[in-house]
Amino acid sequence: MSDRLLITVTSPLLPDLQEFIPYLEDIWQRKWLTNMGYYHNELEKELCKYLKIQHINLFTNGTLPLITALQALRITGEVITTPYSFVATTHSLWWNGIKPVFVDIDEQTCNINPAKIEAAITPKTTAIMPVHCYGQPCDVLKIKEIADKYGLKVIYDAAHAFGVEIDGKSILEYGDMSTLSFHATKVYNTVEGGALVCRDAETKQRIDYLKNFGFAGETTVVAPGINGKMDEIRAAYGLLNLKKVDAAIISRKRIADLYREGLQNVAGIRFLPDTENVRHNYSYFPIFVDEKEYGISRDELYFAMQSRNIYGRRYFYPLISTFSSYKGLDSAKPENLPVATRIADEVICLPMYAGLTEEDVERVLNLIKKQ
Repeated sequence: MSDRLLITVTSPLLPDLQEFIPYLEDIWQRKWLTNMGYYHNELEKELCKYLKIQHINLFTNGTLPLITALQALRITGEVITTPYSFVATTHSLWWNGIKPVFVDIDEQTCNINPAKIEAAITPKTTAIMPVHCYGQPCDVLKIKEIADKYGLKVIYDAAHAFGVEIDGKSILEYGDMSTLSFHATKVYNTVEGGALVCRDAETKQRIDYLKNFGFAGETTVVAPGINGKMDEIRAAYGLLNLKKVDAAIISRKRIADLYREGLQNVAGIRFLPDTENVRHNYSYFPIFVDEKEYGISRDELYFAMQSRNIYGRRYFYPLISTFSSYKGLDSAKPENLPVATRIADEVICLPMYAGLTEEDVERVLNLIKKQ
């Protein structure tokens, strides 16, 4: 295969265009484009079935559910979170006037390290916001134990964790709330979109009010809500993609297995293992480059890949805690986050999507092995 052919880091899961057209024609006939229409409601029902949950609220993107969860649970003061995530996690706190408190991550999972949480709790702490990084489940039982001990709420950013289960139970069932992203880069997408998973019908109703300006009726506004509603076109697209996501996850697993087999004996290259009791979704395949053992740095490998038209992603780099909005926080100091700081300097997410061929994977592996 020619090195001139581009291998992108991801490619969106797309429904069949011919199958989508009748859905669009039906939407055109109904003339109901948004405001919790037929397809919006159908997608909520089907997602509850697929994800093994009781209550879900669809949103127009994956950031608004984070912002709304904090509002719905009336979180204030300080929230303990991870610096190793996409910026939306921490931005949601900022938009709610909440102070993020960063703690370090666990090297083996890249998730928040529960052993570091208790030392960060103060009288102002009201919640913990962990991230299931790369779809790897957090230590949900330990986090629950800590939250229960100190009377804290737990909101999981599960943007990467669509369909992930522990012992047959949805990862979304843990914590007080969980959020999902349905961005085009995710395992399951609605082009843009997201969702908030909650525990009871009363809370779902409150969230539905909050995502629709706070309206509880034609002339009644019960809260200062926002406009976070998913439209009918993306909901219909999501219904069709839901039929394809299982096959896509199977393909992703095949690609992950090929990467693991090819990289298992490459000195200086580490990757995350599967966990036996977890149904993984293979949303990403991060590798971690030990410069001393591998011979070149992460960035040298990253740009060597680009020079051969292979595009990985340094995800997550740099740490959220290094951005100007947050670097002044005491918890953001690099000496407080040694594992996260090192991992951010070592990581490359390799190309990963259902349409990646074995030839593509072999090309990626050959480049890594020859450096």
